[in-house]
Amino acid sequence: MKKNQPDRLPHEKGFHISWDQMHRDSRALAWRLEGRNEWKGVVAVTRGGMIPAMIISRELDIRTVDTISIKSYDHQKQKDAIILKKPDQSLVGTGENILIIDDLVDTGKTLKLIKKIYPKAHFATVYAKPKGKGMVNTFITEVSQDTWIFFPWDMALQYVAPYSGTD
Repeated sequence: MKKNQPDRLPHEKGFHISWDQMHRDSRALAWRLEGRNEWKGVVAVTRGGMIPAMIISRELDIRTVDTISIKSYDHQKQKDAIILKKPDQSLVGTGENILIIDDLVDTGKTLKLIKKIYPKAHFATVYAKPKGKGMVNTFITEVSQDTWIFFPWDMALQYVAPYSGTD
């Protein structure tokens, strides 16, 4: 840590994602998934997986999209994952030829829970941290475990103090 620099909270090592970057990275994920399988549907992990799932389903021309709702965060604290809503069982079955899409795999707890239900699904995330990347089959960008990703849907335009020093 630099001299005269105050201690930072864990989430202050931030990786800021713009809407444009999310779109580009989601399209890149679609390109990696193209031709790997005959996908019969996409399941977005709500809420973060909804935007990449929409982009991927458009790029791969997959018309059947559903959601699985998992709650594993309370603001910026990770908790035990619980399922709030499952996708249509007649579509998903055991997950064969189904893409499960999320924005990020952090520790892997969320995807571990989903994998128990849909063991044959293909799990893809746009971003992955080291502790969770073993839970996904495909991802685009790896970030360090101590990085907090700021997604565009979580942000507002406002002044932010410089990382080091003052104006």
